[in-house]
Formats: sequence, structure tokens, C-alpha cells
Amino acid sequence: MSEPKSPADAATLLATEGATASMRGGWLPRLIAGHIFLHSSMVAMRMATPLLALRMGHSAWHVGLLLSLFSVSQVFLSLPAGRFADRHGLQRPVQWAVLSALAGAAMSLLFPVFEVMCLSALCMGAASGTASVALQRHVGRAARDSVELRRVFSWLAIGPAVSNFFGAVAAGFLIDYGALAMPAGLSHPGFRAAFLFALCVPLLGGWCVRSVPELPAAIPATDAQSSAWYLLQSPPMRRLLMVNWLLSSCWDVHTFVVPVLGHERALSASVIGTILGSFAVAAVAVRLLIPIAAARVKEWHALTASMLLTASVFVVYPLMHSAWSMGLCSVLLGIALGAVQPMIMSTLHQITPHAQHGQAIGLRLTTINFSSVVMPLLFGSAGAVVGVSVVFWTVGTVVALGARSAWRLRV
Repeated sequence: MSEPKSPADAATLLATEGATASMRGGWLPRLIAGHIFLHSSMVAMRMATPLLALRMGHSAWHVGLLLSLFSVSQVFLSLPAGRFADRHGLQRPVQWAVLSALAGAAMSLLFPVFEVMCLSALCMGAASGTASVALQRHVGRAARDSVELRRVFSWLAIGPAVSNFFGAVAAGFLIDYGALAMPAGLSHPGFRAAFLFALCVPLLGGWCVRSVPELPAAIPATDAQSSAWYLLQSPPMRRLLMVNWLLSSCWDVHTFVVPVLGHERALSASVIGTILGSFAVAAVAVRLLIPIAAARVKEWHALTASMLLTASVFVVYPLMHSAWSMGLCSVLLGIALGAVQPMIMSTLHQITPHAQHGQAIGLRLTTINFSSVVMPLLFGSAGAVVGVSVVFWTVGTVVALGARSAWRLRV
């Protein structure tokens, strides 16, 4: 860090260094745990509500609508949540996220009908997005340099991967067996038990985060620099968002197309689930390895390699017909895409002003969630016309061409 130029700068520097030392001394695990609990609530709702809708007799279209609402709220709220975090720091956004999650889970717990579950989906998506922005902003500002940025974002990125497993397994178990612990006479008691779980875990998340100290406020941006348009005028930011969008689209392609390919190859549901599960395990494993190699790996190197490896796997994936070969492709893809988020977040914090870190994170989440809403519909339409293999090859080609943008993200 540079020498302070004034007593005020010195005080800010000391406060930041103190918060950074605290982060290394024990606050980072609390933030990761808080992230896991808050995200698990949304994951549990995202699993339970579609199953309940199907059990009530709603169509697949209604289920798709319900699932899209978890992302729709983040499309519109991530950027305002980023501005709010820039103004208020960590605690207030997390408190609002907890309240939103509590409201979403409570509504479906008390009134388990489709229309109310749609409102719950909006609340849960908003809670997850707001918490993610605040936590990522805080961790990024507490890091001292680019090496520590890569390390802390690798650890923080493990949270959603763990919560995807924890929230889904807990919800599934409670749907099947939770009725035994619920009062007699309730409709859908197993699902209400899952909703009760989604109601409780955000409180644990808020408790984990509440003792984490705030960082000193950044110098406010000027009016001309305070808008998202100012961020988009930066060529590195535009390149980063494009790389992020391309790679997040690959994640969506894999999730959408693998079940279709597996069905075409007459693979069982458990085998298809194992193929997708191997992708998630590989993504977690590479995030565990990044902190070890953080000092030797540059962001733009890792992103370029991820894009080229992803493109290569997409070329051969549709040609694989056995479960083992598809599983190998899934593992390679998990390694490639699992390394992306820590590198993206580290680069983002290096190319944006301190006063706009929250807004930049919100802008990134907006593009990702917009992609999650739109791209599956596009993939489904294209796959019905030209086949899912062509979808894989087309996306792989676009990603390979986009690798040049990742190569130019030198910071």
C-alpha cells in the first residue's frame, strides 16, 4: 500500500489494514458461512416450489415461469443493491437480504399456492443477489493486493457451491420426511417443512455476518462517475462483462443440454445426475486449488485458458456417447468454468474505482441473471430447430473467438 498523504488518509489506511488483518484472522470464514446459509435458503425454495407446483397440477410452462422469477428479481435489483452497498457497506444490505428471505419463505409457508410462490421466488432472488453483492464487495475491499484478491474470492466462491448441495439435499429430505414433524391437518406438510427450513437458515446467515466489522467508507464518486454508464465507458469493463457473459452462458448451456443429450443416449436419470454432479465437484475442487497457486496465476492467463478449454470441450462433447466419456467432459468443463468467478471478481476490483465496487458487482450480476433468464429459452428454441449438438458447437466457437478479449484483460 502507498504512504498516506494526510492524517485522514492515515486513519483510513490503518482502519483498512485492521479490517484486512481481522479478515485473515477469522472474519472470512464467517462471511463464507453467512453466504452459505443465505444462499441455501434460496436453493431450498428453488427446489421445493417447482415440485409443489407440479404436484398441484401446474404445467411445465408454469414451472419455467416460477424458476425464471428467481433470476428476474436479480436482473432489476442487482445494480440498485450495488449502489446501496457502496453507500452503506456490509451490514445494512445483509440485514435487508435476511428480511427479504424471511418474507419469501414465510409467504409460501403460510400460503402454499402458486401465485404466492411466485412472490416468494422474487423475494428469495432479491435476497440472494443483495447478499452476494454486499459480501463480494466487502471481501474485495479488504484484500491487500491482486494475489489476496484471487485467494479470498476463491474461498468465497466455494459458498454457493456448498449451498447448492446443502440447500437442495435438505429440502429434498424435508419434502419426503419432514411431514412427521409438522402439525397434523396441514396441506402439503413436507413442503411446508422445507419452507420452514428456508425461513430459519437466513437467520443463521445474518448471525454469522453481524459481528464482521465495517470497512472505512470509500471516497464518494463524483456525479459524472456515479452511474453504471460511466463504468460501461471503460473498455476493460466492457471486455470483462463480455467474457463473464460468454462463460456464464456456457454454464447454462451445460445445465440445459446435458439432460437432453443423456436422454437421447438412453442414460438413466441417476447417470445424468452423476454427470452433472461431477461438473459441480470439479468446480469446487479447482476453487480449493486457486488459493494455493494464486501467486503464480494471473487473471487474464486463467480466463484465456478457461475459454479455450471450454471451447475445446464443447467441440467434442456432442460426439461422446458413453456415460464415462461424458463424465470426463463434464469434469474438464467444471475445471474450466470453476476457475472463472474468482478471476472475474479479482479483475473487476482492480479495474473499477473503490467507490463503485458494489455497483460494478451489481452490473455483473445483472448480466449473468439476464443470461440465465433468456439463454435457456434461446437454447431450447435453437435445439428444437437445429439440434443440441449444433448449439454446443456454435457456443464453443463464439467462446473461442471471445478468448482474445480475455487475453486483453491485463491489469
